Amino acid sequence: MKEPLLYLCHRIPYPPNKGDKITTFHVLKFLARHYDVYLGCFIDDPNDRQYTDKVRTFCKEAFFVDLNPSFAKLKGLTALGKGEPITLPYYRSASLSRWVKQTLASTSITKAFVYSGCMAQYVLPHQTPQLHTVMQFADIDSDKWRQYANASTGIMRKVYQREHRTLANYEKLVADQFDISCFISDTESSHFREMVSTNIHNKIRTLENGIDSDYFSPLAPSSLAENYPLESDNYIVFTGAMDYRPNIETVIWFIKRVWPQVLQQCPDSKFYIVGSSPPKQVLELNTHPGVVVTGRVDDVRPYLAHAKAAVAPMLMARGIQNKILEALAMERPVMTSSLGVEGWKTIPLNACMSLMRKKRWCGG
Repeated sequence: MKEPLLYLCHRIPYPPNKGDKITTFHVLKFLARHYDVYLGCFIDDPNDRQYTDKVRTFCKEAFFVDLNPSFAKLKGLTALGKGEPITLPYYRSASLSRWVKQTLASTSITKAFVYSGCMAQYVLPHQTPQLHTVMQFADIDSDKWRQYANASTGIMRKVYQREHRTLANYEKLVADQFDISCFISDTESSHFREMVSTNIHNKIRTLENGIDSDYFSPLAPSSLAENYPLESDNYIVFTGAMDYRPNIETVIWFIKRVWPQVLQQCPDSKFYIVGSSPPKQVLELNTHPGVVVTGRVDDVRPYLAHAKAAVAPMLMARGIQNKILEALAMERPVMTSSLGVEGWKTIPLNACMSLMRKKRWCGG
């Protein structure tokens, strides 16, 4: 019989088709080999409810809470009168809180692994002193709101500035009270140490991100479920959840600032934007010459396998981008920005035209 462990994450850890879910799924698989996992998480996409049985196969017990993003945003506004970050009430659930308390009371759990700072509210040590708590922040989420503020104007600029300030204070509180706090890279860990007092520096660790390199391999079998002529198209690709602001702004910027130059020199080029839940402003990019917005696909690997390069010129970013790791694992060159990657050798955007002229990429 394995030792019990509480695992909390802000989104169901399956399928591993976007940044945080890739991490949380592989963490779940690892934990399940060593512990009886008691998982509590939210489902914010109705399409993901079909995967609850799959997730349960890794767990001793799993508790899922449906999260309606529109209603959660309204809940988040209650933070404005309380001095707390909007993120906390957004992910606050009475039913999940009851489940956590009942689970801790009815089991011998003494360890908890928590992914995302917003989930710390369920196990803050002053509420559950018997727990050894590990927080996986992944990246400094509060800094994302600083970037949003810098890119916004008017009332939203003030809202984002407030979220940056209040969430940063909360992240420091969590790091002070948790036993260990992890970040996705040494750079993130170093930045966070600069935010907190020196007495908790030794509790800050790096837990690096990664992807399944056997799955994301040019040698692994994959099949294209959608009707696109990838093998004959001369294209580059962007992959990622397309309802995420940094991804939205990146592809819009690229099409406005770079894509016309590519078409001028390589008229047969195409730019595939591959990812789920594209909003109206992304779907409208289909009207640009050579641009293809796919929406959700069954398997992203064929789109990477036949691409001349992957594009990720991120305008807002923290930590390590899984889209870049996946492209590199598939042996694709990557064109990115300084924000898009930390410590990787990359191909500059102005190399795009030369890549697109080639009907075949022979990396070197």
